[in-house]
Order: sequence, then structure tokens, then C-alpha cells
Amino acid sequence: MKKSILFLLVICIFFGNPVNAQVGRLLNKASKSVTNDAIGKPESDSKTAKQQPEPKCACEQPELIFDLGGSLKLMYSEINVSVKDDGSILVKDLVTKNYYIVKDGVTQGPYKDGDPKLAGFDNVEDAAVAKGTTPWANNEYISKSGEKYLIKFGGKSYGPFGEIKEFKVSKSKDKFASIVIENIPVSEADGKKMEEAIKNAKTDQEKMDLSMKYSQEMMQKMQQGGGPMSTMPKLVTNIPGATYDPLKSVGGTLNSNIKYDDILFSTYEKVIDLSNKVLLTLKPDAAGAKDLFVNTANTKYAFYNYGTLTFSDGTVMSELFNPHLVKVNGQVYLAYMYYSPKKNAIMQCKIPF
Repeated sequence: MKKSILFLLVICIFFGNPVNAQVGRLLNKASKSVTNDAIGKPESDSKTAKQQPEPKCACEQPELIFDLGGSLKLMYSEINVSVKDDGSILVKDLVTKNYYIVKDGVTQGPYKDGDPKLAGFDNVEDAAVAKGTTPWANNEYISKSGEKYLIKFGGKSYGPFGEIKEFKVSKSKDKFASIVIENIPVSEADGKKMEEAIKNAKTDQEKMDLSMKYSQEMMQKMQQGGGPMSTMPKLVTNIPGATYDPLKSVGGTLNSNIKYDDILFSTYEKVIDLSNKVLLTLKPDAAGAKDLFVNTANTKYAFYNYGTLTFSDGTVMSELFNPHLVKVNGQVYLAYMYYSPKKNAIMQCKIPF
């Protein structure tokens, strides 16, 4: 990095003003795709597959999710599966690139990338972000107002904000929580202009003058936007009693999938609610788990990694995928799926949780 840029950054740090670039939404969502490395690939011959034993995670009365041997004739080793909040299941044929949606036992499709009916499924949304989609462009609650963002939820408006770092909505769609920054003294575009101007300066004195000029401009913007604290992340939510302060946390993110119909904050070591109450302290083996789940009573947790579901009481279940929380007739369950060689189908089991 050139000395002029370093000098500019030093000036900003001296005044307590971090130079924040606008970022896209965190791609820290938990992926719910079938992983062949974790749970293996069945033989292509159906007779051979049916001779294979059922996985250890199989339950006595599983629910049929998707029959691979039906009219579609799909191979288990050539599909990806993901679950939407409303219980819909997306099956992608990796060979034909066709998508099928299964809900309440009914299969619809095929659909192709870009079809509106695919909206809301993790793997489709992540693919859009990877292609450079504008941050929050497809979020129904967030809109752009000039260079800033507005959150509209439950008939109320929040903002404008210079940056939205995280945004989560509960399964019932009545609660939201977001980590935001009110004021960005220098946007990504402004930062590039400054860097280019300093780069093209002919003398060291000219570079120094430009650095001082831009530092003063950023200080003015910061003061106009609410002072130094307006450049720091803060929690915005409609959840009563929320007092969580992102500035006092060390790592971790907001998560709406850990506990059914709730939004919590999770770190490598703890699960915390938005009133700053520590619900559970995690064992070291749960650190960095792909997916984490807390039961309704806040007395038990489970974490998922590469086909294995491990519970805080020591119980371990393997050869499964797509663990997720569901609610049926008032009871919350931790559901998971597995491949049945005998039925040549995707099955689902539910554990009261």
C-alpha cells in the first residue's frame, strides 16, 4: 500500500473513524445441501442399492419426502436438497440442472434457474449473490434510498442506514433483528476516487494535501451524520427488551435458525438472546459447527457437521442431512433427512425438541 493511503488511514484512525466499505450480505448462512462425501453415493444399480442396509439414523416411522424411483428416475448421488422456511423442499438434478419443489407430498417442476418459484431457497439465493447481485436487492423488507438503506417491517420504517451488515427475520415473519451502521463517511465509490486522485498526484506535497483534504471531508460527513458513534455497528430490532450491543461482542452473528421462531446471537462459545442473557455455553467440539440448534426449553442443543448430528447429552446420529426445526400441532421437532436404499427415496424423521 502506498504511503499516501497509509497516511489517510492513520488520520482516520486518529479521529476514531473507521473507513467502512459497503459490503454485501453475509454469506454465513448454513447450507443445507446433500454432501456425498459425508453420506456416500449409492450404487447406480437399483437392485444393488436395495440390498444395502438402512442408515443408522433411520427411524421406525419415517416420512416419505421424495421418491427417486418414480417417474423422474433421479439418482441420489446426482441431486442436491434444501429446505425453505415454509417447509417446501427443493430438489436439484445436477445433471439436467432442473429443479423440483416438493410440498405436502406434491412434486412440482421442472423449473430452471431464474424462475420466480425458486425464490427463498438457500442454494439459489447464494448463486445469485455469487454472480454479483446488489446487496439486499431481493430482500422484501429492505429498499435503497439514495446511497442509504431503509428497513420497512410491520408497517414501520427504520433508517436510513449507511450499511446493513446483518438482517434476520423469524419464521413467523413477525420479528426482525439487524446489525446496521448509520453513517458511512466514505463510500466504496468515494474511496476509489480518493485512491485514484492520490495515485495520480505529481508530488509528495500534493499527495499530502489530498490526504488532509479527504480526511477533513470525512470528518465533516461524520459530524453531520451524528458523530463518531454513528459509524459504529448497532442493533436495530422490533423485539421488546433487546439490549444487545455489537460493540461489546467478540465475533459471532445473528441467527434465526438456531431456535424455532426466535432470533439469537451465537458465538463459538455461547448462545445469547437479544436481552444479553446467555442461554447455553457450548462445548469445544461444537465450535464452528455447520448448523446449531437449541431446544425450546434452552436446556439442550445439537450441532451438525458433515452428515453427523451430535447432541449436548452425547448422543450421535450419522448418515443424515438437512437438519432443521419444524413445528407440528404446537410441538417443535428437530427434523432430518436420509437416503433409504431399500425404498430408493429421501425420508424424514422428527425428534421432539
